[in-house]
Amino acid sequence: MTDELDAGARNIVVIGTSAGGVQALIALFENLPADLPAAFLVVMHIPAHEPSVLHSILARVTNMRVVAAQEGQRIEARTVYVAIADRHLMITEDGIRLTRGPKECRARPAVDVLFRSAAVNYGARVIGVILSGALDDGTAGMWAVKDRGGLTYVQAPGEAMQSSMPDSAIAHVNIDLVGPAAVLATALCKAIGSPIADQQTHEVKTRHVIESVISLKGNGLEAGVMGLGKVSQFTCPDCHGVLVQIEEGTIVRFRCHTGHAFSMKSLICEVNEAIDTGLWDTLRAVEERILLLRQMAEQAATVGAANDAAECTRQADLAEKRLTPLREWVLDPKLFGHDDDK
Repeated sequence: MTDELDAGARNIVVIGTSAGGVQALIALFENLPADLPAAFLVVMHIPAHEPSVLHSILARVTNMRVVAAQEGQRIEARTVYVAIADRHLMITEDGIRLTRGPKECRARPAVDVLFRSAAVNYGARVIGVILSGALDDGTAGMWAVKDRGGLTYVQAPGEAMQSSMPDSAIAHVNIDLVGPAAVLATALCKAIGSPIADQQTHEVKTRHVIESVISLKGNGLEAGVMGLGKVSQFTCPDCHGVLVQIEEGTIVRFRCHTGHAFSMKSLICEVNEAIDTGLWDTLRAVEERILLLRQMAEQAATVGAANDAAECTRQADLAEKRLTPLREWVLDPKLFGHDDDK
């Protein structure tokens, strides 16, 4: 049994997930036979500061070979390649590429990066699968897969532990199949190895090539990021560079000249985080001012400067009074709308 992949068949399966992803991946792979003539590539959002053990978990539920992806690996059938921490997983004609390119949707590895690279390099051979996850990473990547004639499968939102990623893909992309993980596994078994007709192959979009180059090399300006869309009114939360607005169908997303990329949902999350950080910084600075003023008042009183001591105390009391509403605002659980329905 050869591990070579047929260049004329559907046999590149890219899978993206985040919150609730371990359970969803187990449900998918335990229903897949070990002899499928396809390569499987998996991205799940994982912390950057510790090694991932996802490949070990999946190896327990499938007889396919499961490996942590490594730079330069050859793509082979009956093998599952799992993204490692703090590296984008990409697939090119030469095999696996790992990169510390700019984050997309606040993540590295990011689902969009994998899906887009597969679409650019393998076209209609690709089957994209979105499983449980928060926010909307994977939607833009799924668009690229569909745009090149690939198949698109999404876990049923009702089954997913977190439905945001499935919901977003369904809302913005013409998905071929929505169903429970077991149903997706059955569909994969039928689709893998099926021949690709000439009419199923679509020309690759220049913007997808540009974005794949950015993920691989990190130089957005050199790759042509400013030609991806109109300049928006927003700045990048990561590097404070200008954001270009990219539109595909109903999908609106953003990328800066450095290369950081955001969906609308991930951008608002970053903005909220910046506001939260700024408010706490302000709270800390004002509290330090109050402490310093009170120390100055004590020092003035010690040397007999009663007027100076009184003025410092007055300013400290006034700052304390004005700080109270800010502290209440910072501690308000409804500040960013998370608890509006409670």
